[in-house]
Amino acid sequence: MRKTLRRETIINMIKTNQGIREQGIKRNETKNMILCAMFVTLIAVGAFIKIPIPVVPFTLQYLFTMLAGLLLGGKLGALAVCVYILLGLAGVPVFAQGGGIGYIFQPSFGYIIGFAAGAYVTGVIANGKANPGYPRLLAANFIGLGIVYLFGMVYYYMISKFYLGTPIGFWPLFLYCFLLAVPGDIVLCIFGAVLGKRMIPVCQKIG
Repeated sequence: MRKTLRRETIINMIKTNQGIREQGIKRNETKNMILCAMFVTLIAVGAFIKIPIPVVPFTLQYLFTMLAGLLLGGKLGALAVCVYILLGLAGVPVFAQGGGIGYIFQPSFGYIIGFAAGAYVTGVIANGKANPGYPRLLAANFIGLGIVYLFGMVYYYMISKFYLGTPIGFWPLFLYCFLLAVPGDIVLCIFGAVLGKRMIPVCQKIG
């Protein structure tokens, strides 16, 4: 009799633990979906908050793609950016100059691709520790920024030369696609590190 009661008790405990675990997984999945959707929206809005400069407009997109990596982690952060990209290519006017599949022939599209890669790398580096400090956050942000510019400049050069038929020299490319645009993004990296330091622990508690 006692053995039977013990078995039933153990079985009930196992079922209870499994139920709690499943509820935790569902809650975490719901949280991730909400955060991803929120960042897709923020990235889209960031495309229209812009300061015009030659060749590549300076927008707040990098801030939001960077925060996506910091707060969601590498995989989810990149996923949010990829969803944004797919929406734009599907025709939703979420890019700085509209939307549609033809946007891949825009010289600046490389930066958008770079946002996804940059968000992933930023998230992986920043979340290598449970509570990252400013040095790690700044390193993650600046490395992510470098990836964004690498993708952007290479893509701009290739589209200009092989599609538009108007090749651009390396110095003008470096000047217009990097030097003139990067100061504002450096400020965003610092600002993003400050926000990340405060918000990452909050997101972890929610999880």
